[in-house]
Amino acid sequence: LTAMTQSFIFNSSVEAKRFSTRKTHIRRLYDVMEICLQRGDFARAARAWAILARCEEIKWKKMWVTGLQLLGPEPNKTTKKIEFLRVMMLQQPEERESILQELVLHLIASGEHREALDELELYLPSFPYQDNPALHVYAGLLCLFLAQPGELSTSLGPSLLRDAQSHLERALALDTGNVVAQGFLFKIRSLSGNNANADAESDEEDLPIHTRNAKRPRT
Repeated sequence: LTAMTQSFIFNSSVEAKRFSTRKTHIRRLYDVMEICLQRGDFARAARAWAILARCEEIKWKKMWVTGLQLLGPEPNKTTKKIEFLRVMMLQQPEERESILQELVLHLIASGEHREALDELELYLPSFPYQDNPALHVYAGLLCLFLAQPGELSTSLGPSLLRDAQSHLERALALDTGNVVAQGFLFKIRSLSGNNANADAESDEEDLPIHTRNAKRPRT
């Protein structure tokens, strides 16, 4: 009986030294919640969570990942998830790096690319975010995406392109085996070269014909 009551499927924040009947029920309920989440039964998972959150043994404030899952996978829940993650950023300072990554991904999923980059630029200059290669990769890719030509422009944004290169170089310095940073750095350098050639050709086309054809004087 003892072995059976202490055999649980998932780890929880409840200490596993000596289980009273109460703690055993809490652990069982935690298992039920996790199984419901994995099966996509978010209504039952939420009901289990509502009970668990009232138990003093459950450190629910630290379980932000579970809270995010409970909101469900539907695209129309993205705004709620973003709001939830912003609150968690304030309440869980020791988890901010992980929460920031999740927040950026959800902003990208909702099409808020500029806002996602603004969030990164707010935190990246400070420690410990400045030493996180994943955050620099996100920033680099966002800069590269936003540098793409729009309706009123046919060339890449040079400033954002430089920022993208800077972030990806920083990511590569922190993680020398980062193949994503390596691949996009190669692409950016190629794009920068094409941009320079296009600008040179454009400048030459703007010159008067007699100036373009004029021979240089001998020295």
